[in-house]
Amino acid sequence: MAATALMVSACAQFERNPVADRVDDDALCRAQGQPGSPAYVACRKDRDVANSRMSGNERIERAHRNMAEDMLNHRY
Repeated sequence: MAATALMVSACAQFERNPVADRVDDDALCRAQGQPGSPAYVACRKDRDVANSRMSGNERIERAHRNMAEDMLNHRY
């Protein structure tokens, strides 16, 4: 029980960052055009550059969110 409480408290203390709570890149870029179209490709490149400029905490938060979405969508 103590181990479970420790694990839950560790998750609860993970700082939420509103910058990392952005719209899914793929969904955002699909609104610009179909995958493979010049508009879609340009959007993904812009998002990749923006993502590469994120701080360490933002990257961790985004990776956790993406993994959770993938697990919910049965991609794992």
